[in-house]
Amino acid sequence: MALWIVALCCLYAVALGQESQPTVQQCCADGRDRGLKGHDCSVLPLMSSDHTCMVAQEQCCSATVETRLCDVGMKMAKQKAVCERPFLQGDLLEAQVSKMCCDCCVLGQTVARQGLGCELEGMILGKLCEHTARACCNQINATTETLKAPVKGLEKNNEKDKTGTTVTAKPKEDTHSCKDSICSQLCLGNGTCGCYDGYQLKDDGVNCEDVNECLTGSHNCIFGLFCINTEGSFRCQRETGCGTGYELTDNNRCQDIDECLLGTHNCGPEFACTNTAGSFRCHPKESCAPGYIQDAIGSCIDINECVVYSSPCPLGQTCINSLGSFTCRRNTSPVGGCENTEGSYKCSCTSGFKLASDGRNCEDLNECETNPCSQECANVYGSYQCYCRRGYQLSDIDGNTCEDIDECALPTGGHVCSYRCANAPGSFYCTCPTTGYTLAPNGRSCQDIDECSTGSHTCSVSQSCFNVQGGYRCLSFECPLNFRQAAPGNDGSVRCIKSCQPNDFSCSVNPVHLITYTVLSLPTFRDFTGPEGVVRQVKPITGPMDVVVEVAMNYVKSGVVSHRNIVKIHLFISSFWF
Repeated sequence: MALWIVALCCLYAVALGQESQPTVQQCCADGRDRGLKGHDCSVLPLMSSDHTCMVAQEQCCSATVETRLCDVGMKMAKQKAVCERPFLQGDLLEAQVSKMCCDCCVLGQTVARQGLGCELEGMILGKLCEHTARACCNQINATTETLKAPVKGLEKNNEKDKTGTTVTAKPKEDTHSCKDSICSQLCLGNGTCGCYDGYQLKDDGVNCEDVNECLTGSHNCIFGLFCINTEGSFRCQRETGCGTGYELTDNNRCQDIDECLLGTHNCGPEFACTNTAGSFRCHPKESCAPGYIQDAIGSCIDINECVVYSSPCPLGQTCINSLGSFTCRRNTSPVGGCENTEGSYKCSCTSGFKLASDGRNCEDLNECETNPCSQECANVYGSYQCYCRRGYQLSDIDGNTCEDIDECALPTGGHVCSYRCANAPGSFYCTCPTTGYTLAPNGRSCQDIDECSTGSHTCSVSQSCFNVQGGYRCLSFECPLNFRQAAPGNDGSVRCIKSCQPNDFSCSVNPVHLITYTVLSLPTFRDFTGPEGVVRQVKPITGPMDVVVEVAMNYVKSGVVSHRNIVKIHLFISSFWF
């Protein structure tokens, strides 16, 4: 009796041990869930020490990852009909799986369009490729048959309206399955709800939520572009900016910013703004009357028509400039005088004239032959006029000397250059900060030097170079304890995915599932209040300054935070506005 009781207890203990072990299906489900969450299938937290359970976990995880990567390739084949590797995300092995499924899907589509049948006779393909090709082939055929097949009862619904035009009535809906549907987007019948592309069904089976393609890796942003999630979709944006005076459009092109139209210029109330490529110019609002022109200071000065025009007067006449106009006068005139002498007389001429060879008439004297002006001279009838080249103005003291105009000291001088204006004889030139910037081709704006692209940085191999306005930063983001790094993003960001050790209860209950480290470079005093962007600036920030902004997004279910994603944004604000 005692032996029987002992044997029964042993069997009961064995039974309890067997019940505590997870089933193969449970092990597979755990691996599938971890594969969907982006876990590394080769280092999964073990549910059990049983070898079969470990195999089920790893293989179901790998199959899920392979299916997800294959779905990415099939989606690309259906949307773009092109299978270029640069358009695929992930490491080399992941991109190979996506590209293989994309190629096989295109193969299946081609077979369907050629009417060769989806059995793929005579083709020896791998199992995954064959499955993908048949699925895409059957989908093409199913779509074609649906378009060809007439809707039952539709021919009876064709009626003519009062104008004689044939109209087709819609077939009756399935009143039994979708009449009282509470689905937020699509009703699939039999009490099942569905979602549009870019959305996924929530746990309640009724409502749909946006799919963040940037986090799931289902986007197709190529190298040089980073992914930005949008409602129901995503968009790819250039990593590098467009430079001062330009903005990035939705199609990733750089277009000029019209500061005059937007009112972001700094021209004073006495000046008018004129837009230029990448910048703007300030001009005095005062307008000049006919016969006058505006100088660099903004004053109206007379136009010397006798100099501007090659032959303003007919032959035999001399041009005489006047304020706002000019006159033409005959070359000969009684402009001299007669002086009586003993037994004779002597003729003389007034200033600006000389005695002709006949000793009786006066002719105009060309004073410019004696170089009375420091720069340019124009002879006029009975006199001369000095004028200056561009960048100079005539002296108010002697009227002959040309003095340099200091463009940098003019009211508009402070707006000519992005950084500093330096005066030069008859001109000026713009300069930029000694490091981090170079002068743009327009000679006025300062462009940031991308030290990371040119290789002029000093970052080590273990660090990542991030270009900022006027410099660069050497960054090295490390994931905290119980997190592992996912594939780095094209924008320099680092994603850390939760990865708990076996039996670590405190880690498993921690709601933080994803930590993202990203960087953003801003100029000082920059108005960053546009609708698009990671951060909205609400007040001016004076640089240089390095700031870390932490943004947390909580998923609340039944009043409890079930899931939390954290983004740590490192803001690098430069010393300058450009």
